[in-house]
Amino acid sequence: MDQAELSMEQVLKRDIPWETYMTTKLISATGLQLLRRFDKKPESARAQLLDEDGPAYVHLFVTILRDIFKEETVEYVLALIYEMLSANPTRARLFHDDSLAHEDTYEPFLRLLSKGNWFIQEKSCKILAWIISARPKSGNGSANGEASGSKKQITTIDDVLNGLVEWLCAQLRQPSHPTRGAPIAISCLSSLLKEPVVRSSFVQADGVKLLVPLISPASTQQSMQLLYETCLCIWLLSYYEPAIEYLATSRTMQRLTEVVKSSTKEKDLLDALNQLEEGLKDKIKKLSSFDKYKQEVLLGHLDWNPMHKEANFWRENVTCFEENDFQILRVLLTILDTSSDPRSLAVACFDISQFIQYHAAGRVIVTDLKAKERVMKLMNHENAEVTKNALLCIQRLLLGAKYASFLQA
Repeated sequence: MDQAELSMEQVLKRDIPWETYMTTKLISATGLQLLRRFDKKPESARAQLLDEDGPAYVHLFVTILRDIFKEETVEYVLALIYEMLSANPTRARLFHDDSLAHEDTYEPFLRLLSKGNWFIQEKSCKILAWIISARPKSGNGSANGEASGSKKQITTIDDVLNGLVEWLCAQLRQPSHPTRGAPIAISCLSSLLKEPVVRSSFVQADGVKLLVPLISPASTQQSMQLLYETCLCIWLLSYYEPAIEYLATSRTMQRLTEVVKSSTKEKDLLDALNQLEEGLKDKIKKLSSFDKYKQEVLLGHLDWNPMHKEANFWRENVTCFEENDFQILRVLLTILDTSSDPRSLAVACFDISQFIQYHAAGRVIVTDLKAKERVMKLMNHENAEVTKNALLCIQRLLLGAKYASFLQA
């Protein structure tokens, strides 16, 4: 059977040879007793056992996942944990019980994200998300917030968040499962992004741009759910300024507008989209115009946003280009060398010509940065928009600021 299509029901029908594992000392006699009381029992009986002895079961399940590598057994234990947490997500607090202070409760799930089949990856991801969300917020950075005194190497919460965010971004870039990879990633993110530390991790992993393509008109219930959760992710990210800077300079607002205008019959979804659009507009307005411009340039994808041609923008901000040894000007020149997007090349040429026009020493600075040779190469570009702006840039470079104002784009 294709492991990607395994169901919980199929996995939980298996009979696992627990006695054999005890004989080979992979589980203890106490562990075997706990399993006999729990395995294959009705939900009500298992719920009572978890209420009475929850931390012991968490310890047992984590130990099995750490010590036993047989795929069928790993899948079975993950299914038990998933069933236990989906029935009552507050049980995730059991993973942070004081009695587990020196247990590396995160490590098996983090490891299985990259080493298991799709069933294993998906369940590990969801379980990790539940455990992370339930952790004590006063934790000191160790696995369950209590293990800093342990001599063992414990997986830190930073390790966990970075590893999980990396996996979620990978699912958005190139899903392990063609139809379920992206939805599971978005579902987990819509929960995890409530935490500031996750927002920071996600932005640093360049994850924000992976959300934008998912903002598109929805026709099925599944695609509506994906759209709703994507919008929830963007709304949560809108409370983190570096994310707003990206959203301000990407096509997020245009795509939201397009989706709102499309004929969606889901009133709740439409209300959510409208609120998100208005909220983003308000937050974007609070960003300085140079912050927006800088973020667009650093992302390397330029478009004809109004600020590129606004004289006031260049008069007010041209000295900002001097920051960090003309970092933004250098990035524009790098775009000329590396970008294959005609629009980005055209806008970069134009912006360099604007710098020459508005900065008192613009011509000298751009010449010192060896811009002339790079721009000259683009004068033979196959795209007319690129050649037009490359020509304008060369003219302003040769003529200098005194005459540059006579040349109009």
